[in-house]
Amino acid sequence: MDYFFIGDEELVTAFRFVGIGGEAVTDAYHARSVFLKITQGWDETAGTVLPNSESCRVLIMTEETADWLGDVLTQWQLSGRYPLVVEIPGTLGKLEGRKTLVDSIREAIGIRV
Repeated sequence: MDYFFIGDEELVTAFRFVGIGGEAVTDAYHARSVFLKITQGWDETAGTVLPNSESCRVLIMTEETADWLGDVLTQWQLSGRYPLVVEIPGTLGKLEGRKTLVDSIREAIGIRV
């Protein structure tokens, strides 16, 4: 699998319509469990690494899910390993205080195009 989505049930269904698998999460514990399963093949219930776990190249998640993951996600992003994590707004829209990708690029280059 090249892409995988983690977020709320409605968006998981929407991503499935375009051929991207996913898993719905409802709390921080479940989000962490799914994230570890996708990134490292770790099965929280069994307490072991899954054999032959497929790895994805791009992991898409809602901003809310990213917030639930907190430091776990930050450490993963700083590691430079795949999958690349892309955060999108959830069904309720953009979370307060979050920058968009365009805002970050503008801030980095200092030019407003």
